[in-house]
Amino acid sequence: MLLVENVKKSYREPDGQRLLVLDVPRLEVGAGEQVVIRGRSGGGKTTLLNAIAGLSTVDEGRIRINDTDVTQLPEVVRDRFRARHIGFVFQTFNLLAGFTALENVLLGMTFTGQRSDPQRGSELLERVGLGHRLTHKPAALSVGEQQRVAVARALVNRPALLLADEPTANIDPAHQQQVVDLLRDACHGENVAMLLVTHATEVADQFDRVVHLEEVNRVVSA
Repeated sequence: MLLVENVKKSYREPDGQRLLVLDVPRLEVGAGEQVVIRGRSGGGKTTLLNAIAGLSTVDEGRIRINDTDVTQLPEVVRDRFRARHIGFVFQTFNLLAGFTALENVLLGMTFTGQRSDPQRGSELLERVGLGHRLTHKPAALSVGEQQRVAVARALVNRPALLLADEPTANIDPAHQQQVVDLLRDACHGENVAMLLVTHATEVADQFDRVVHLEEVNRVVSA
């Protein structure tokens, strides 16, 4: 379902030298599989997710999602592909303050060219326990509720893959378990594969397949 193969990514430093941040020989995630990459901050976890999502380009290698090599798509096509096939849960939520919970969820549909489906959005918010908060704006929601809206938004287009970038980082410890359970249950219910990155051992230990960052990114192990 997801294949990352021989991917390298570098940035140019002020002195003109190239700083290699990703060197990934191979990473696979099967359809419907839930995988965690665990590693320290600054090890390239977010860069890897951004590359998989097509938010940033790579120097070389291929990233296949089903039968599509994301690295070969022009930017406009890549953006449309991401909106349709990839859900993304950011640690900062990225909700629009002036939009209600339902409007934030439905916003994800506008980038695919398909018509808005309020019933689909409402059903997802109901599934994540926010059926009574459809018209509430982010300021009227708790941090945990905002994360729930972000999960519903990531799933609204029925993606094949959900990427989660430190999804519990901004959640207080008392509610982190709820967020992990929500992600796992929602992806299982929608048959969506999930790749979650985290530095937290207590989060990673809840998943059957945990890959340590140094096993994936040779820059870290060097």
